[in-house]
Amino acid sequence: MSRFRNLGDLIPCDRDLSKTAIIEYDGDRERAFSYAEIDAMAKGVARALTARGLKRGERVAILAANSAEYVAAYFGIMRGGFVAVPVNFKFPPATIGLILRDCGARLVFCDPARRQSCPPGLPMVVFESDGARSFKVFLNPGEFETVVPDPNEPAMFLYTSGSTGIPKGVVLSHASHIWVVERRLKGQDVSSQRFLIAAPLYHMNALALTKLAVAGYAAVVMLPQFVASTYIKAIERFRCTWLTAVPPMIAMILREQDRLRQTDLSSVQFVRMGSAPVSAKLAADLHRMLPEAKVTNAYGTTEAGPVVFGPHPQGLPQPENSVGYPHPDVQVRLVDGDNRDADDGELEMKSPAIMLGYHNRPDVKTPITEDGFYRTGDVFRRDKDGFYYFAGRTDDMFVSGGENIFPTDVERMLEKHPDVAQAAVVPVDDDIKGQKPVAFIIAKEGHKPDPDEIKQFALANAPAYQHPRFVWTVHHLPLASTNKIDRGELRRMAVERLKKSQNA
Repeated sequence: MSRFRNLGDLIPCDRDLSKTAIIEYDGDRERAFSYAEIDAMAKGVARALTARGLKRGERVAILAANSAEYVAAYFGIMRGGFVAVPVNFKFPPATIGLILRDCGARLVFCDPARRQSCPPGLPMVVFESDGARSFKVFLNPGEFETVVPDPNEPAMFLYTSGSTGIPKGVVLSHASHIWVVERRLKGQDVSSQRFLIAAPLYHMNALALTKLAVAGYAAVVMLPQFVASTYIKAIERFRCTWLTAVPPMIAMILREQDRLRQTDLSSVQFVRMGSAPVSAKLAADLHRMLPEAKVTNAYGTTEAGPVVFGPHPQGLPQPENSVGYPHPDVQVRLVDGDNRDADDGELEMKSPAIMLGYHNRPDVKTPITEDGFYRTGDVFRRDKDGFYYFAGRTDDMFVSGGENIFPTDVERMLEKHPDVAQAAVVPVDDDIKGQKPVAFIIAKEGHKPDPDEIKQFALANAPAYQHPRFVWTVHHLPLASTNKIDRGELRRMAVERLKKSQNA
């Protein structure tokens, strides 16, 4: 039987609650919060929302940068029997307003920087502020008996990034993510670890790891947002042992070579990368930076959680660019047309972590199959030992002259060139081929890649149809609000550059 009943009630109250739970750090200022303080704030939130007359199941939004108050509000909302809705504050105000209306938010927690993004008329509580609307004034201190949710009762909505349209509210139950926490804690003691979290809490990557750390009685060093130099500084200052990041964040850290050489990173024991593909070159560079750390290339989705793959049951070492072997409590299959046992195809998975559905979206076809599998939209291949490898998104894949091209395959090939630190490939329209690949690359420090040489390298190391017809060197790649590469923006950049070259 589960030791947890409400997803907001993960704090291990049978332990010494004076231990530090969260340290906020922005590069200059730091604030430490004990487990007792986080627990008291969460109770105060639950009491205050209940006193306001909110009904069980009503939604309460959070629109703010990472903070201890954010975590306490998130827990408190769910403890009170309400639904927490972390909102991506990097969305434009119109999209934020759409989400708050779509979920039917009764109140929004925000911070001063995001206050102007809240629509008028919606009650707000402001973190780290003074006055009538401040978080401190809002709290209703005292004891609170946590609501015990019904089976499949929603705990939170997480809205997808909306890169391909209106964001969708993914409805996740208490039971689903309690299962996630318990499976991740099984067989390991993380109480001595210090997790460094800089990815945004509105994203599954950071939110799930924060819950793991709290339930596991660990400590979290939390940055309000990701800044490479501050991230590196935090590792040394707080002797962080466990890092989690998406690959573009790691790539930006690796560019800070001078700072890295001056910083003691020896405390790091684990690095978990996920939410985007990891190139062989990035993995190799990371191993050089942290030679003693265990690096895991992980996989997960908002709709079905972060528990999908893990170690091989026979103890075989995980290949560098693999995401692992299927978790024993998760069913997976690769589907290629009518073949549901393919070695290459779209990943479908089934576990207790799968969402209840999309909120208020009858226009969206359900991605859940009749037999309960979630269609991920991600293409994988499986090797003879049963390890899985991410190939690309079905919606990133494009056709050039009748050939299917997955950008990830081309990027990994380009990053093997000695002058290339990072590559991103997108399609542009072509009268003959339909679409053709073009590439944006970031040069290695001290190198000057020649575009023609890069194209020749591609022709020599991959099928001809994959070679980028244009190669542009840039200093950085645009990131979406989830810190993944913004492929939509890259496509717009490519079109603009092609127009300029045609008009020159």
